[in-house]
Amino acid sequence: MPIDATRTTTSIRAAYLDAASSAAALLAEPAVAKAWTEPSALAKFQLSGLAGHLASQILAVPRVLDTPVPDEEPATLLGHYDRGAWIDVDVDDEVNVGIRHSGEQTAAAGAAELARQVQATVANLGAALAAEPADRVVHLSGRWSLRLDDFLITRMMEIAVHSDDLAVSVGVAAPELPDDVVGPVLELLVQLAVRRHGSAALLRAFSRAERAPGTVAAF
Repeated sequence: MPIDATRTTTSIRAAYLDAASSAAALLAEPAVAKAWTEPSALAKFQLSGLAGHLASQILAVPRVLDTPVPDEEPATLLGHYDRGAWIDVDVDDEVNVGIRHSGEQTAAAGAAELARQVQATVANLGAALAAEPADRVVHLSGRWSLRLDDFLITRMMEIAVHSDDLAVSVGVAAPELPDDVVGPVLELLVQLAVRRHGSAALLRAFSRAERAPGTVAAF
């Protein structure tokens, strides 16, 4: 059940920009600044750190584009999650502690400055992504390489999930993401859930409430 191969490079990059623009608008919400020092809806994640983590899904893209790519075969989209050290680890695991710390560092200048940085980055990313060839490979520093479009799908998933987390945390409506974002995000999450729980569990969850498993969460 591969990710839809008919999606074009142009459509994936446009979808990513849609997701990034939505996140930028959410980060600029007054409710985010008001709750900046409060706990978020995620365990042990302060609101500011969660906002920083969401923002990093956008702020990291120019850095990734500038990182030299070694001569290596890129991982597949699903292979990226096979290698992820954060998959299925405890909230107090070193990896998750590091993610929270990184989010706080990204948000250190405050809500208004973080929102400004994200908006400025989104404004420049359209031309930057359009200039990259269809077969562009990027390297995730210290880890492995991915096709640029696969990397952007992973960022769309992070944006979609953490935008909901942030919206719930500050009591605003979750952003209504367009179909060009929701489609690939749901495809990815379904494939990850199938690999974790099996196809029967997903079929029952979607069609048979009386036999549905307790969870079919992708992570």
